[in-house]
Amino acid sequence: MNALRLIGVILIVLGLAGFLTGGFSFTKETTQAKLGPLELTVKEKEAVNVPQWLSLGAMALGAVVLVLGFRKN
Repeated sequence: MNALRLIGVILIVLGLAGFLTGGFSFTKETTQAKLGPLELTVKEKEAVNVPQWLSLGAMALGAVVLVLGFRKN
């Protein structure tokens, strides 16, 4: 499998995942204060939304790259 085909498949899979899930969330841990041996931390949950147009664009670009990968041979 050459590089263009692999990149095409990866773009299609990432675009499909972004389209189906709509985004992802993660927990960020930050240190708020240090008082000697005592340390206060805060966990913040953050969400990143993936626009549908970006997901569809990634899938379309992946399809084009995949076709170009097959035509090159």
